[in-house]
Amino acid sequence: MNIGFDLDKVFIDTPSFVPDRLIDRLYKKSGNGNLLYRIPGPVEQAFRKLTHFPFMRPPIKKNLLFLKNFPKKNNKLYLISSRYKFLRPETAKIIKKYNFIKLFDELFFNFKDKQPHIFKDEVIKKLKLDLYIDDDLALLKYVAKNNPRTKFFWLNNNFQTIELPKNITSINNLSEIFNTK
Repeated sequence: MNIGFDLDKVFIDTPSFVPDRLIDRLYKKSGNGNLLYRIPGPVEQAFRKLTHFPFMRPPIKKNLLFLKNFPKKNNKLYLISSRYKFLRPETAKIIKKYNFIKLFDELFFNFKDKQPHIFKDEVIKKLKLDLYIDDDLALLKYVAKNNPRTKFFWLNNNFQTIELPKNITSINNLSEIFNTK
């Protein structure tokens, strides 16, 4: 089975002093009902680089433990992150600190600064993923439309109850991906 995972809010937490709503507001643009993310300008990039040091991005221990204990036989695990190129050095430090190289078969990063949903859609298609887990529901809705054979899981950290497309399942814990098939 080919399984893909997002990085932030799946294995690495966000800084506790920055609310999720603020991150979404700064990161996503709304226009004509289309999904659109923005690349921050120089001042915001400098701030975001500061908030991406490993001590500001603690591991989500229960999810890392799940990953470490996940059976590797007959499974390929991929890390797929839409982090932009300006975060490359900080991302490399986190990857090394948490030993992601050994936990995943391959890592994919959006260092060409494509729109995150387009980048992830391309990688999902290329890898022919069976399962993909992410915390960004808007992104999942986009890729789910384009990949009907892939089962998507929304890591719903806020425990929201909403109606979802048939190939997206809400979970609160990674261990639930095998309880929902």
